[in-house]
Amino acid sequence: MANKPEFVQLERGDDVASIRDRLSFLRGQRVLLIWPEEGTILIRKLDLVLIQREAMRRAIRLALVTHDPLVVKHATELNISTYETIGASERGRWKRGRTKVFTNRFQRPKDEPIPDDLKEVASRIYAEETAQARKWRRIRLVIALAIFAVVVVGIGVVVLPSATITLTPAQSRIETTTDITVNPLVQSVDVENRLIPAITLSVQIEDSGTIETTGAQALDDAPATGSVVFINQTGQPITIPAGTTVTTSAGTPIQFRTTQEAILEGGIGLQIEVPVEALQTSAGEIGNVDSGLINTIIGPLASNVTVRNITPTAGGASRSQRVVTQGDIDLLLATVKQQLQNRAYLEMQSQLTADQCIILETVYIAEERSDWTTFSAETGQIADTLSLTMRVVVEATGVDERYGRQIVLAQMSGQIAEGQVIRPDSVAYGLGCESVSSSDLGTGTATFSVSGSGIVVSEIDVEAVRQRLAGRSTNDAIAYLVSELPLQQGIVPEIVIAPDWFGNMPLLAWRISIQLQDTPVQ
Repeated sequence: MANKPEFVQLERGDDVASIRDRLSFLRGQRVLLIWPEEGTILIRKLDLVLIQREAMRRAIRLALVTHDPLVVKHATELNISTYETIGASERGRWKRGRTKVFTNRFQRPKDEPIPDDLKEVASRIYAEETAQARKWRRIRLVIALAIFAVVVVGIGVVVLPSATITLTPAQSRIETTTDITVNPLVQSVDVENRLIPAITLSVQIEDSGTIETTGAQALDDAPATGSVVFINQTGQPITIPAGTTVTTSAGTPIQFRTTQEAILEGGIGLQIEVPVEALQTSAGEIGNVDSGLINTIIGPLASNVTVRNITPTAGGASRSQRVVTQGDIDLLLATVKQQLQNRAYLEMQSQLTADQCIILETVYIAEERSDWTTFSAETGQIADTLSLTMRVVVEATGVDERYGRQIVLAQMSGQIAEGQVIRPDSVAYGLGCESVSSSDLGTGTATFSVSGSGIVVSEIDVEAVRQRLAGRSTNDAIAYLVSELPLQQGIVPEIVIAPDWFGNMPLLAWRISIQLQDTPVQ
């Protein structure tokens, strides 16, 4: 079957009226009446006749699921399908029922007269048709058929033809750029004066920073240290007291002193190594000398002993310590302030919608206090690094770019001629908050540029064109379209007529379809 039947489960208390009411909600469907398993209902043939009449009146096809033989018998006489199970009803083919209201010719009473017996009586009422009457009846029939054919052809000529016209309205691109001023005192968009309201943003934020100090305070230089070897030039032991001075001989003398007493055994060529350090006059990096450069003894030992440094001396250095300068304080303060403004800008951005933006030039520190500013050291104090923790209130001016677009769109609309419109989907905007030409932090005002472009399309009254073209020839229609309508240059209108042998535009305007197409504009 084409569609799934609706199941109606009958109860022992159901009667014809209740079942007919339930059928009233199932118009045009197939309905399966399911008899109860116990008890008997609707056992009269008249009950099924009344239900079948209601089903026919509501275009319902019936079938029954019942085991009652009497109900099955009545249903068979009424040509209603009966099944023992629901599954069998879904697989079987349902009959079209009848109500037995009318009888056929084989069921008429035996004493009913036949039509030939009534002919004599009927002729007294209806006179027999003459040959002349039959002739005129045939003529009238032919004339009626001819008129009908003419009417059908006329209707076909008027109604059947259709035409599809494809037009390309004239299009051009329009562009503009305008300066717009945002002002906190303005409450609404002023198109004429190009003013829009400002969004005042404020945020309190804290940040810190650290830099290396650049000041220096000199300290005593560190002396170089090392060792020298004393060589005995006599056969006697020699005592070398602590503090014995030795020096280099090349260039500016660099003097060292022994740091401990030593006894050089007697004998020519005997040696002893003694530690030395640079004197204060030779302290610093100058005391770092290469091996072999310390070769002179100052004092009475010079005639009996020679000296050499086998290894270079090392450790001599000029020493200083870092201190805080005013330049360090100024630099760190400027750096942290910039960090605070940057962080505030990002936090303000999170408060805006997709159509809003912040004018970067208007971001400034509106409030800072001494108790909100803490340096780790003051000017002149010894420190390798300087830290600052600072809290400020940062303010900025925000813009809802939709207001600016309203002004730009209004200016573009004022530049187009009557009968033209700007295609909404072609409008594009540029510039905005990043194109600020001037700003005033004190008043919160700023001037920036907004650009806009769009495609201007000429309007065509489609209904008026249909009326003007109805019934014209194809050539006249094209001439009218080209000369009277604002169409894109170089694109000829297209006219497709159906059927194609019909040479003119349809007589009925509503049979003319007009399609407007766009063309790319550079």
